[in-house]
Amino acid sequence: MQARQTQNRSGRASAIMAAICFVAAAISPAYALDPPPRIERIKAAGELRVCTWPGYYAISFRNPRNGELQGIDIDLAQAFASDLGIKAKFVETSFGAFMDDLEQDRCDIAMFAIGDTPARRQRVDMSAPHLRSGMYAITTRTSATIKTWDDLDKPGNVIAVQLGTVMEPYMRANLKAAQLNVVTPPSTREEELLAGRADAFMTDYPYAQRMRFQHDWAAVVAPPKPVAETNYGYAVRKGEGAWLDTVNAFVARIKSDGRLLKAAQTHGLEPIVVKD
Repeated sequence: MQARQTQNRSGRASAIMAAICFVAAAISPAYALDPPPRIERIKAAGELRVCTWPGYYAISFRNPRNGELQGIDIDLAQAFASDLGIKAKFVETSFGAFMDDLEQDRCDIAMFAIGDTPARRQRVDMSAPHLRSGMYAITTRTSATIKTWDDLDKPGNVIAVQLGTVMEPYMRANLKAAQLNVVTPPSTREEELLAGRADAFMTDYPYAQRMRFQHDWAAVVAPPKPVAETNYGYAVRKGEGAWLDTVNAFVARIKSDGRLLKAAQTHGLEPIVVKD
C-alpha cells in the first residue's frame, strides 16, 4: 500500500513538471529559439546602425559649420548600407565605449577606422583592414622641449593619449622617462596640450592631418621611420561569423571596384589605403 502511494506521488510530480515545462514553452517561445541572423534583423529594420566617433578628422568628423558627419568611413558606411538596400543610422560612441555598444546591441557595426589590436579582438571581431597608419606626435610650434621624435621620451615631459586608442597601450609599454597623461572624453588632448598639462600628444595620420591644416599653433612630429603601424578596419560583435563575412565581402568589393581609393582621395587619406 505504501509503495503504491509513493508511486502515485512520483507520477503526479512528473506530470506537474511536464505541464510546467509545456506552459513555459508555450508562453515564452522566444527563450527557446535563437534570434534570427543579424543580416535578417538589419534588413527587417531597414537600417544599418553604425557606431561612429564624430571627432575623427577625415574618418568620421562632425563638421562644426553645418553639423553634418563627413569622412571616409561616413561615406563607406552609407555605401555599405546602400549595398544592403537600406539606410545608415549613425550612433555616436567613442574609442572607450564602442565595444560596450556592440556587446549591448546599440549598433550593428563600428565604422571609424578601428585599430586592430589583440586586446580588442578579445571582445570584438575585426574585418579585413582598409587603412593602415603609424603614430605621430603633436606639439606646439613654440615648444622649447620637443622638436624631434627623440625629444618625446625625456624626463619632465608629459605625453597625452586618448583613452581607448591604440596609442594608449603602446605608450604605456614604451615610455621610459616621460610621464603619460591618459585623457578621458569629453576632455581632449588639444586642451591638455594648450593648457600646459601635456607637452605633446600622440595620434595617427588622419588626425595629424587635421592638426596640420586646421591649427596654426600645431606642429606635427613624425618619426624617422614608421612606428607601431596598425591596421584599421571595422568591428562587429564577437561570434557572429555570417555577419563578419558580409562585412569582409563589402571591404573586398570597395577595394576591387575603386570605391575605397576614391573615398580616400576625397578625404586626403590615399597614403594610408590598404590595397591588398
